[in-house]
Amino acid sequence: MPKLPRPGPLSRPAKPGERTNGANGNGAGPAEVAKEAGGDVLGWVDERTGATGFLTGMLYRKVPKGTNWFYTLGSATLFAFTFQALTGVFLAMYYTPSPTQAYGSITHLTNDVWMGEFVRGMHKWGASVMIVCIFLHMGRTFLFGAYKYPRELNWVIGVILLILTMVMGLTGYLLPFDQRSYWATEVASNITGTGPVLGPYLADFLRAGPEIGGTTLSRFYAIHMLLVPGLIIALIGAHLYLVVKLGTTAPPWLKGDRPKSVRKEEVG
Repeated sequence: MPKLPRPGPLSRPAKPGERTNGANGNGAGPAEVAKEAGGDVLGWVDERTGATGFLTGMLYRKVPKGTNWFYTLGSATLFAFTFQALTGVFLAMYYTPSPTQAYGSITHLTNDVWMGEFVRGMHKWGASVMIVCIFLHMGRTFLFGAYKYPRELNWVIGVILLILTMVMGLTGYLLPFDQRSYWATEVASNITGTGPVLGPYLADFLRAGPEIGGTTLSRFYAIHMLLVPGLIIALIGAHLYLVVKLGTTAPPWLKGDRPKSVRKEEVG
């Protein structure tokens, strides 16, 4: 029986933080060490969140044949909401939700703050763009039959997102607290009050009383800045999860490929 070779001497591993001639024990320089440290941090985060699986499914999911520009309406709506959130944060830095100072803060923002008028205009018209995009997106979903099994829950979430988007537009319209926004909100609240059963209670809740006043402005500001955006973000997350999980619906004018076994049974 031949004799096995003796193993060589084991080398002592380098201690943490030990360097040799400007490099670590493996001969890596500072750049390599920094790169490995960044990779370790990303690996640590990914191991605890599992984000790689979701991002992989989101970015590398299968797309059906016949996909066209109509399928980008959902992404356009998401982009519009993101832009609204960014411009809204900038406007909130200068806005004062007070019945005596709201209009003055808006005037100061528009006339005195650098790029204030531009950002306010982008936020104002961006709201209309978002509403148009979400209506077109839901219209495409309905016409293409993407609301059917197994995507009914995603359709319900989309309807709720549409309602929340309209609420965002209503509550944001009052914030300048000028004559036009005041009387437009008065008309909207009166229309809400004509609803059956819950209409009068909902109108009183929105106005924070029998008529529009300073408390109404504070309530609209809280709904516009905190409540509704939080709900929209949560529902968008659920919406995207279901899109990744269930996939994208093919256009209705494309005939799906049937298995060969089914075709043989039909021919026979």
